[in-house]
Amino acid sequence: MSDKKPYPVYTLKNECHDCYKCIRECHIKAIKIKNGSASVIDEKCIACGHCVRVCPQGAKRVRSDIDTVKMLILQQRNVYVSLAPSWAGVYSIKPEKMIAVLKKLGFKGVSETALGAQEVSIECARDLNSKESGLFISSACPVIDDYIRLYKPDFAKNITPVASPALTHAKLLKEHYGNDIDVVFIGPCIAKKNESDKHPDLISAALTFEELNYWIKEEFIDIENIEENDECKFVPEHSYEGALYPIEGGMIETIKQVGVKDVTFVSVSSLEAFDKALNGIDTSKIQNKIFVEALACSGGCINGPCLSTDKSRIMITSDIYHKTQYRNPVPTEPEVVVKEEYIPNPIVQKEYPLEQITKALQKISKHTQEDELNCSGCGYSNCREFVNALISGDAEPAMCVSYMRKIAVRKASSMLRYMPQAVVMVDSNLQVMEANDAFMQMFCANIYEVFAGSQNGLQGAAIDRLVPFGELFRASLESGKDIHKEHYSINENLYDISIFTIEQGEIAGAVISDVTKSELDRSKIAKKAREVISKNIATVQEIASLLGEHMVETELLLNSIAKGFDNTADEDKKI
Repeated sequence: MSDKKPYPVYTLKNECHDCYKCIRECHIKAIKIKNGSASVIDEKCIACGHCVRVCPQGAKRVRSDIDTVKMLILQQRNVYVSLAPSWAGVYSIKPEKMIAVLKKLGFKGVSETALGAQEVSIECARDLNSKESGLFISSACPVIDDYIRLYKPDFAKNITPVASPALTHAKLLKEHYGNDIDVVFIGPCIAKKNESDKHPDLISAALTFEELNYWIKEEFIDIENIEENDECKFVPEHSYEGALYPIEGGMIETIKQVGVKDVTFVSVSSLEAFDKALNGIDTSKIQNKIFVEALACSGGCINGPCLSTDKSRIMITSDIYHKTQYRNPVPTEPEVVVKEEYIPNPIVQKEYPLEQITKALQKISKHTQEDELNCSGCGYSNCREFVNALISGDAEPAMCVSYMRKIAVRKASSMLRYMPQAVVMVDSNLQVMEANDAFMQMFCANIYEVFAGSQNGLQGAAIDRLVPFGELFRASLESGKDIHKEHYSINENLYDISIFTIEQGEIAGAVISDVTKSELDRSKIAKKAREVISKNIATVQEIASLLGEHMVETELLLNSIAKGFDNTADEDKKI
């Protein structure tokens, strides 16, 4: 059985409702749609967490590693926290209380990731001072590192060859407390889970602030009233200027404090901004030293996807600056250095032949260039990009809004056209929106030939000019209730009318059946039945009459016979 962990970002399929917002918002289109559900393409994803943040249904979720950490603690291992410096802006409590809470959860000690950040800045400053020129991109953000390796591989050589602050900090802790300890990172970043998965020798697990808050609630810990003691201190010591790392420009400020010469500093935050910043750069022509502090989240880590706070970013920034302490002077040699090589692993976008693209376009009713609306309703920027995803198996035809609308219209039109009943829909102004042939033949027979060939048919016509029951539509629109009329008489014809509201106050529809012939047939049958019944009654009466006459004659005969017998008996008595 493989020990590989599931990818940090996943989808709750039952919560995904075909809005395609995650695709629209994903800078690298690392999302695929299958059976109407959006899922992350692991090998393409860089775990920036933007899809988690923008999903309106909350279908995108982050893998929880709480149980992994609990198991480490239950095994009585020495587990240390590497606490991201953004904690100082997220939690409005003293360091002693934060440490007390984490120790209550079972951690052996709590240390600040900012200690590793300080080491990274010193090493970057030393590297910059040793170079004459070139482009240098910070390695502090794992999202940026993966983005370059996968999507901007030509710039992988420009990433500073030092591990992130979290990895450097983990190495520092192991040198202080032994290689057998476990380090758990806690911060606002989802990509740190990827980093821990790739470097389990340094970081055993990574939790987000959201996971931490959940765990605290689960254990019923009262943060405000938790008891502190003398052991509630950061180990091996509190941090200094490294605490500025989560703020845009913070890393640059720490490098400057170390001391560098002739370096142009540029701070770029967000993938979109970073992508644009790299456009048109020819690194071979750079004659000075340019250091780029690159962060995937706009504004820095204080805007991470799992920050889990309602505090304004201004207040978070202010709190971090207020709590940061500075060293004077800052060491010029790092205590710990973790070298890291960022190997390009480019995602190759497959190019498909024009014939295959044309067939795919036709599959979604894009037969001409005018049909390619490039509306982005599918989540992709244009129809060609969508078709490439369609051919690759990352998209489905049903994602094309205009295509599905055409299909729906065609189905509805076909059903309306061939329904034997008359169907009509009207708007709030009682004007016809749509009417089928049966309606026009039923109520507009004299002008049927004119409107049947028209593209819009009766569209826009006033319904009360066409039928004498226009007030029924108005009543249905106002009340929102269905109205049924049976045997409604119009010009010696009888109609069954069902009027229903499609959208109250806006659209109403009607299905109308001509029942004149069926009612006439019923009348004829009823008349015939009455004639038969009358004849039967007459026959019965005649039979009864005959039986009655016969019974009278029989009675007279029997009476005469009886009297005859009575007379004979009297004569015998006399003798």
